Amino acid sequence: MSPEVLSTPVVEAAKIPGRAHSRARAARKRKIVVGIARVLLLVAVLGLWEVLSRAKVIDPFNFSMPSKIWEQIHTWVMHGTALGSLGEQVWYTLHEALLGWVIGVVAGVLFGIALGRITLLADILGPYIKVLNSIPRIVLAPIFVIWFGLGPASKIASAVVLVFFPVFFNAFQGAREVDRNLVANARILGASDRRVTLQVVIPSATSWIFTSLHVSFGFALIGAIVGEYIGATKGIGLLVAQSQGTFNAAGVYAAMVILAVVALLAEGLLTFGERRIFRWKPLESDR
Repeated sequence: MSPEVLSTPVVEAAKIPGRAHSRARAARKRKIVVGIARVLLLVAVLGLWEVLSRAKVIDPFNFSMPSKIWEQIHTWVMHGTALGSLGEQVWYTLHEALLGWVIGVVAGVLFGIALGRITLLADILGPYIKVLNSIPRIVLAPIFVIWFGLGPASKIASAVVLVFFPVFFNAFQGAREVDRNLVANARILGASDRRVTLQVVIPSATSWIFTSLHVSFGFALIGAIVGEYIGATKGIGLLVAQSQGTFNAAGVYAAMVILAVVALLAEGLLTFGERRIFRWKPLESDR
């Protein structure tokens, strides 16, 4: 065999680190370009909004303008709101959303895995779950206010019902999509139903469950805000209701901006946690 043939695998192996470095550099470059494009798009939208409002092309009374929204946020941060400090209102809403999210996620995962594993239970409860899922869950918020009052319990209940169903259906589907060969092999090795569920089914369904978590926290915030809007003593939703009642469009938009920041921070934490758990999965840029 000639030396040229023997050296070919060595050359190819030497090229692999270079290719990986090139892909990583291209991924970093793309990330920078995407970040710059996002900032430019936001600046363009806000700038156009400001110009059109000042030129009275759109009604500044109804649509406000970015500068007034920023002034409203600055006023709330520096001098507080009519309900107390801004931090207190944010924490009140975030506390309700977090509790509702945790309860909804735990209940959704437990019921989803249970029905995914036990066919008889799924056959019995399936029609009832479909009926409950078909109900517009936002309209339950006034009922929860009647049941639980103006305190946080009614807002937590609203968040729970919004979070439960997306988590449940993803956990249910994840349990049904488990590789049957893995389950069969575990049973051959003597694993009980409990060990199969804990060590095979749940780990396999984790990626499905995490997919629903990204959406469900936003639902939890919506549930808390809607409950506060209908009736509350504190919270961002009550700020929205008060701003609307006084025709303060800047206040409504300012509350929306604050909620968006909270949601983005939560999304970032979830993404970080998912990447830590699923470090074995390839990144999108590597595919």
